[in-house]
Amino acid sequence: MEYIFDPPIPVKIQKMKERVRWLHPSLVQRQIDQTSLVLDDGNSDNPEFSFMVMGDTGSKPSYGQHPQRLIAELMLAQRNECRFILHTGDVIYVVGSHEYYPQNFIEPLREFLVGGENYQDIAYDRMTFSTPILPVLGNHDYYDVPFMYGLIAGTTLPLRRLLRYKDIEIGWHGSYQGNAYARAFLDYLKHFSPGDKLERHLDSHYTAKTDTGRCLRYEPGKFTRLPNRYYTFRYGGIDFFALDSNTFNAPSPLPTTKEGDTERRKLEKRRHEIEREETQILEACSRLNPDVAKEAEQLDALKSKLYQIDEVKIDIEKQLEAHQAPPVDFEQLNWLKQRLIESWNTQEVRGRVVYFHHPPYVTEASKWHQAQTLAVRHRLRWVFDGVAETVGSLTKGRPVVDLILNGHAHCLEYLRTTDTGHGDSHIHCIIAGGSGRRPRRQREEGSELMETFEDITGSHTRKIADSFLFVGRKGYDNRKRLPYSFVRIDVCAGSPAKFIIRPFIKERFQGEWYDRELEPFVIT
Repeated sequence: MEYIFDPPIPVKIQKMKERVRWLHPSLVQRQIDQTSLVLDDGNSDNPEFSFMVMGDTGSKPSYGQHPQRLIAELMLAQRNECRFILHTGDVIYVVGSHEYYPQNFIEPLREFLVGGENYQDIAYDRMTFSTPILPVLGNHDYYDVPFMYGLIAGTTLPLRRLLRYKDIEIGWHGSYQGNAYARAFLDYLKHFSPGDKLERHLDSHYTAKTDTGRCLRYEPGKFTRLPNRYYTFRYGGIDFFALDSNTFNAPSPLPTTKEGDTERRKLEKRRHEIEREETQILEACSRLNPDVAKEAEQLDALKSKLYQIDEVKIDIEKQLEAHQAPPVDFEQLNWLKQRLIESWNTQEVRGRVVYFHHPPYVTEASKWHQAQTLAVRHRLRWVFDGVAETVGSLTKGRPVVDLILNGHAHCLEYLRTTDTGHGDSHIHCIIAGGSGRRPRRQREEGSELMETFEDITGSHTRKIADSFLFVGRKGYDNRKRLPYSFVRIDVCAGSPAKFIIRPFIKERFQGEWYDRELEPFVIT
């Protein structure tokens, strides 16, 4: 039984363009760059600054506590020293519905919102941030629920199981192809009819100037909308690039060869196995009482497993349904390539940070081998190869980007790529996907990521990344540890930039919550 549906990539792209009135004549006439913003807080020229990174937050309370709220309280202690917060996606679980913004975003993060003392009065599409929160879309922010009415019309047993054990967070509808996220965070120009109202809005809020034209002026406490689903901004001499990885994560089709047929049979067998596992979990759920504390925690763990199964099934379906070259958002990828090239040719820029949802390098058990992970890696590699070839010696041996930030994997992880033979060599990567959703384990295969490649001499394997830190679920039964996390990143003055990474952990162990301290580490 499939509980969630991922809209096609062309639909995601087109719907988001409509919501921001992409390349509308009123924007073109004003030479407005819809992919840039200026964070106007009076400090953007200071080369020393700090920011925080969180991801995969938008879940409901559990264990009688709200893990995301506990993380938010840790973040509050850092707020006065940090200029903004990057969110690596999955703002709202499970299907990005606006129904859950009040409970799963506004309430736990209320101190970062204007009027947060009366958070119950804040509409999800009227949020203004006192501390900037700059998100990207996660897969759950795009999901929909097309099957619900079929369940209601059919047998009641699946519906009862869904509502009791699958989690009421699913609600009665999904994100409407990312519409809830767009209304919550983007400058939703579709609200304005073409004419005076739209033009007055543009003349009021698109007043900042960059090398690419006029752009949106992001004013904390006043106007805190984003111009587009992917965007860039410069702060303290660092160029930040926010991407929508949901539109370049489709896997390539299986080859029409004997090997491809074998792989297809393996995927079909795996799909059958996890569907059987899903049925067994639902039966186990039916024997648990959510009003008994110990059984409620077991129930929560089983529900988490069910959502993980859904993600695996979606990844399998993407592979089985791919019969031709997948749709790829080359408009966004070419934009990133061109902007990175421009960044390397701008003397005042001393570092580059790229953040998006799906990690190209990860050792979390459910993500490292997914077809979507490999697709994102290969498409970014294509971008970085193009940048490296164009800028040549300008890099002076430095990686094309200093830091990649991701979510999606429910953990905190620090990796660094090796010499991959491509433009993605020697890049530092941090996964900050453990800020609210139930943490997951590291894979049993270890901390070295390997990759198979072909050349004229045949097939070879090489190491492409090392994992140096992994904070995720550990142990079993009464020895189980569930660490939730975020990171603070201090950017030091000087060129090239130096980043100090400070992890913060809130861990549940044997029914109690503990703060864990990890030593900061330096990225140069």
